[in-house]
Amino acid sequence: ELQQRGPEVGLHERATQSEICRYYGQMLDRMVDGGQVEFFPNTEYLGDRTLVSRISGERLQVSEECRIVNAHFLAPSIPAETPPPFGVADDARVLPVNALPRLEEAPSQYVVVGSGKTATDTVIWLLSRRVDPDAICWVRPRDPWMTNRAAIQPDPAIFLGTAADTMMVAAAATSLEDLFLRLEDAGIMLRIDRTVMPTMAKTPILATWELEQLRTVENVVRRGHITTVDRGRLTFADGSVAVPEDAVVVHCAADGLKYPPRVPVWRGEVITLQPIRAGFPCFGAALTGYVEATRDDDDEKNRICPPSHYPNSLAQWARMNVLGTRATMSFSAEPDIKEWANGVALNPARVPDGHPGSRALSDAQERLAEYAGPGLANLAVLE
Repeated sequence: ELQQRGPEVGLHERATQSEICRYYGQMLDRMVDGGQVEFFPNTEYLGDRTLVSRISGERLQVSEECRIVNAHFLAPSIPAETPPPFGVADDARVLPVNALPRLEEAPSQYVVVGSGKTATDTVIWLLSRRVDPDAICWVRPRDPWMTNRAAIQPDPAIFLGTAADTMMVAAAATSLEDLFLRLEDAGIMLRIDRTVMPTMAKTPILATWELEQLRTVENVVRRGHITTVDRGRLTFADGSVAVPEDAVVVHCAADGLKYPPRVPVWRGEVITLQPIRAGFPCFGAALTGYVEATRDDDDEKNRICPPSHYPNSLAQWARMNVLGTRATMSFSAEPDIKEWANGVALNPARVPDGHPGSRALSDAQERLAEYAGPGLANLAVLE
C-alpha cells in the first residue's frame, strides 16, 4: 500500500523496511504532537489507571477522560532479557543468542538450547557463518510444527488458497496428529525430522531452504529440558550429556509468546490488544483501532471482534483457528469493515477494489466457501 502511495506520502517506489518504519514513526509523532495520542513505550499497566515506566520506575496516573490501550498484554520474553531457565555453573559458557556476534574465538561446539523460532534462526545464522553442522548440538525438548513460508504470502490467491486447503484437510482429519500430517502433505506445515511427531505447534514461518539446512544438524538431544549446565556437561532430569569443555551453550529458551487467558478487547477503561483472526496480531490491532473509531457500544465491539490467542500445542492451534475463523466471519459480515479490511495492507486476505482477479483466486474463494463450515465444525471437535 505504501509503495503504491509512495509519491503521495514521500516514499519512493521501492521503500526499504527501515524507511517504512520511519514513516510510521513519523505518523505516530504527528498524532502525539497533535494531542490525539499519548505514547508510553517500555511501560507496564498496573491497573486502576496506573502506569509504571520500566526504565525510570516513575508511576503515572492516567486521566479519567481517556482510555488506555494495553499493548503489553501479550508482550514476549526474549533471551536477551530473560535468564536461562536452568542452573548455570560459574565456569560454564552460557550466552544469550544476541551475544553470539560478539564472540572473539570460535568454540569447538555450539550447543543451541530451545525448540522454537529463536533456536531455528540461531542454527541458520551459525550455518550461514560457515559453522560446520557437526559442530552444532541442538537441544530440542520438543519438536516443532512450522508453517511453510510459501503458503503464507500477501497474495489473496495464495493466502485464501491456504485457508481453503486447511479447511478441506480439517474436514477430513480423524485426530489432531492426522490433521497435521495432512497439512504437511498439503505443503502447509513443516517439521524438521519426519520420523518424529512434533508436540509443539506455535507454527512460526519457515522457508523450505531453511528447513533443508536445519536438517543438516544431526546431533539433536531430545531428553526434555536442561536442569543444569556445567562446564563440559548438560544435566537433564533423567541423566546427563557430555559436551566439549570449551562448548558455548546458546540460550534460546525464553518463553517467547505468552498464553494468558483471553479477555474481552474492550473492558471499561482498557482496550487490550489481542489477535482477532488466527494469528496476524498487527492486523488485529489495526482492526481494533478501526472498530473503536466507528462504533460506540463496547458490547457490540466485542461481538464483532472476539479475540483469538497464540497456540502452543496441537489442540491450541486448532482452537486458535476455530476462534479466528469465527471472528473473521463476524467482522467480515459488517459491510464497512469488509471494505476497510480490503484496503489495508496488513490484511493478507484483502481483495481491494480494482483487483484483476484470477482463476486461482476464484478457485480458492469457492473452495473456502464450500469447506469452511465442515472444516470448522471438525476442528471444534478435534480441539
